[in-house]
Amino acid sequence: MADTAPFDAGPNGDYTIDQNWSAYTAEEHAVWDLLYERQMEVLPGRAADEFLEGLTLLNLAKGGIPNFETMSDELEALTGWRVVAVPGLVPDAVFFEHLANRRFPAGQFIRKRSELDYLQEPDVFHDVFGHVPMLANPVFADYMQAYGKGGMRSLEWDALKNLAALYWYTVEFGLIQTDKGMRIYGAGIVSSKSESIFALEDRSPNRIGFDLERVMVTDYRIDDFQQTYFAVESYKQLFDATVETDFAPLYDKMQGAYRFKPEDVTPTDRLIDKGTQDYADAGGRNA
Repeated sequence: MADTAPFDAGPNGDYTIDQNWSAYTAEEHAVWDLLYERQMEVLPGRAADEFLEGLTLLNLAKGGIPNFETMSDELEALTGWRVVAVPGLVPDAVFFEHLANRRFPAGQFIRKRSELDYLQEPDVFHDVFGHVPMLANPVFADYMQAYGKGGMRSLEWDALKNLAALYWYTVEFGLIQTDKGMRIYGAGIVSSKSESIFALEDRSPNRIGFDLERVMVTDYRIDDFQQTYFAVESYKQLFDATVETDFAPLYDKMQGAYRFKPEDVTPTDRLIDKGTQDYADAGGRNA
């Protein structure tokens, strides 16, 4: 998502840079192909149809790191979005402004082979493979723009923590209930081989039906698998919740704080699966 970044804002003042696609090495393209191959071993039958369709529509197949300009031309023809390269996490106001104008800021570096399974800062594989296919879906693309516009309006409130939780539990780690069963669409899941399996099949995490306010006051894990996942019934549910809600009273009520821990289950939750929390209780990645 966004952050207070030390990078130079550049001549455009929006932190965008040249992807410099021609500078990628054969090894960097090979890492993309390896990551793609690993994900396609686990995503069929687990990833949402809309995500898999986006991969096909944008030709994000094995074949090296995509060229942002070529990819953006295809994406813009579908939903009006473009992908712009940034040097890393950008300030919140800049991030929201990009989304509000249907521009998705993506990192242009790629991880090393030694970091295939876990990376602290999002790279081009997470940002492009994980996020961009869903932007080919018109309803989800509209939700992302609505989120950006809402973020710009929110800057007069102390609401960034609450907005971050909404982004985290939908765009990054969202599930969707479908006629075929539960599926994953969040970028943080679909770009991770191990979490693609964990999010759907492990008994440890809670799976709870999406509720806007509940999500926005729930803390989350940034360094390990999630202890709770929220599942939407449709992408229209996300869009409608974002554009039909008067956020000002919510912000006043939330006061920029979380009320629930990542593992909490409440009496009013629409509980799909009550997790055992065995993974987190055993220490997670640090065990």
